[in-house]
Amino acid sequence: MRYRHRTTVVTALGLVLLTDVLRVFLPSVITIFGQAASTPAELLGAFALGWFVLALAVPPLLRRVGVRPVALAAAVVLAGARLAVTAFPGGRVQLWLATAGLVAGLCWLTAVAAGTNRPVPGLALGLAAAAVLHTVSDTYRSPWLGGAEVWVVGVVLAALFLAGQALPAPPAGAGGARAWLLAGPALLLAGMVALSPAVARTAMSYQFGLLESSPAQGSGAAVAPLFGPLPVAVAVGGFLLAALTPPRRPAGRWIGPVALLAGAVLVALGRGELLLPAVLLTAVGLGACLARCDTAEEPAPAIPAIPTTSIEPATVSAGVSSATAATGVTPTAPAGVAPAAGDTGVAPAAGGPGDGEASGFHRAAGRRGYATVGGMLVFAVAAVLYYAAYDLGYPNGWVPVAVAVLTAAVALSAGPAPARTGPVPALSAGPVPAGTVPSLPPVRTAACATALALVAALTVDETLVAGNREGPPATVRVAAYNIRMGFGIEGRFDPDALARAVGRADVVVLSEVDRGWLLNGGHDTLDLLAERLDMPYVFAPAADPLWGDAVLSRWPLAAARTRRLPAVGAPTGAQALGVTVDLGADVRLAVVATHLQPPPGREPVVQAHEVASFALGYAAGRPLVVAGDLNTEPGAPGFAEFTRAGLVDALAAARPLPTSPADDPREQIDHVLVSPGLTGADAVAPRGTASDHLPVAVTLTLPPA
Repeated sequence: MRYRHRTTVVTALGLVLLTDVLRVFLPSVITIFGQAASTPAELLGAFALGWFVLALAVPPLLRRVGVRPVALAAAVVLAGARLAVTAFPGGRVQLWLATAGLVAGLCWLTAVAAGTNRPVPGLALGLAAAAVLHTVSDTYRSPWLGGAEVWVVGVVLAALFLAGQALPAPPAGAGGARAWLLAGPALLLAGMVALSPAVARTAMSYQFGLLESSPAQGSGAAVAPLFGPLPVAVAVGGFLLAALTPPRRPAGRWIGPVALLAGAVLVALGRGELLLPAVLLTAVGLGACLARCDTAEEPAPAIPAIPTTSIEPATVSAGVSSATAATGVTPTAPAGVAPAAGDTGVAPAAGGPGDGEASGFHRAAGRRGYATVGGMLVFAVAAVLYYAAYDLGYPNGWVPVAVAVLTAAVALSAGPAPARTGPVPALSAGPVPAGTVPSLPPVRTAACATALALVAALTVDETLVAGNREGPPATVRVAAYNIRMGFGIEGRFDPDALARAVGRADVVVLSEVDRGWLLNGGHDTLDLLAERLDMPYVFAPAADPLWGDAVLSRWPLAAARTRRLPAVGAPTGAQALGVTVDLGADVRLAVVATHLQPPPGREPVVQAHEVASFALGYAAGRPLVVAGDLNTEPGAPGFAEFTRAGLVDALAAARPLPTSPADDPREQIDHVLVSPGLTGADAVAPRGTASDHLPVAVTLTLPPA
């Protein structure tokens, strides 16, 4: 690998590992350290933020110990933690391994920032590589793939990262603080929207779903798409091209910030049909803002001429060849010489910067280090504020907009971006122009990343098609399951266990479905479960376009309708989704999925009444099933709203049938209610800990045609 590209590649590899660790740490906070919606959101947020605040101690540590020892030690812990979470999925061990990996990753990133003043190529390549890898893994977070392939990928990534980190890097000049300040906001916006394959698939499912009934397109529902992750290939390519090609014309400096703000505003509007343009605009705008900051704010120090006939065993300054063209050898600092703070372990050549210049470099390194910590604190604070809103009940659409405004402001405050093409002079006696610092080739890099993401999108995504059976069946088995975003009692994410819990159901109603929240690891739980069950789906948003309820079926689905339910003081939104199951021979079954969300300690009477009214109107006399987590028990006032409307408890013969909590069920709050023409049998609540609820399943006998 060329010497000048090693820092870029190592930064990219480290960012991929840090992203993987974050995708385990964040959901561990709300499923292992505490329980979302039960543990106070303030406590969960304080626990998460505390580890980011610890990174403020890293810049002083670098001044005392040196950049290279800290970076290498942190890199070892980061790589080790990334591999260890594969061996310990779930439980307290997972939480503390992920926490150790996060702290190590923050220390490593801060140390790398102190020694690197041109981070944009590495940051951009790392964010894009993480997106491609997560597309290859079908949004299933890579530490938990569960087979031999995950170990191979993990070991290879860790080995390459550590090998590159162990080698000395060229010394850094001044500047670069702006770019490092954007590392945290870029990581947040990329994970939440711009480069998330789960969000890209969800966006496609709102726009181009495979549901025959066109009214579903206008109802706010999302359905199983064809080649769902395709937009992420466009987003990755546009992001890299924009990040590696800074604008040359004065007007061009506004294009990136405007695109980024437009994408963030579309996200804030919370409408599923706006997700696709939001992904593309945010990706291109984010890349362009990074490119605006890819400047060396001060020129590198003067470089003395080095005779080609006599090479001394000393290193040379950044931006020049470190040996004659005849040897191509890169001399390094003598063994045992500790690098100064802000250095990368490479000593300046004789005649290089004096004490005043070295002190300036140390100050620049400190600025970069603190800028990196500040950017990551923006990541943590913004993530906590955005997702805590679903427990505390305040508007959160302003959060991505605020982060986009900060990113745009930092980008616009940067000076003109220099040209980054042209050869690096092998030997020179004057200052190295900033414009000669090489970067990744924009077009080739973006094209390669796009091609990889495109291949992944076309190969990993399965086409979900309902099976057509001859004639209507005599019975239909219906299951209702609150899957808690796919996380079990021990905080383990296991879609295979969810699929096993559903069993042989023909129609599945899901509550608490996550389709790309960064807080939950950024995966599409619905698509993962649908592929394992081989069932197409209809999804309806409740809290936002990425979180809600769904219906899956072995028979074709049609005529989706949704109704938002009154909040009545509850922080998390609720809805009712009506879907028609086509059983053949003009036999239709109306299914309504919902998850009632009353305020703590209150009965969902108002929401239950709304759902019952919506369901009866939607069914229009056809056989009807209403199912989901109703947060009310048989005989309670909320439950009575359904029976008062004429619906029948299909699980009555098997009562008591507690479903929550899964490890010690005491409450009967998950239900299947039916119209009087349907009869239920073989009702069960299979034990298991794949979620914090147990599923309920019942076989319904259809009325005579």
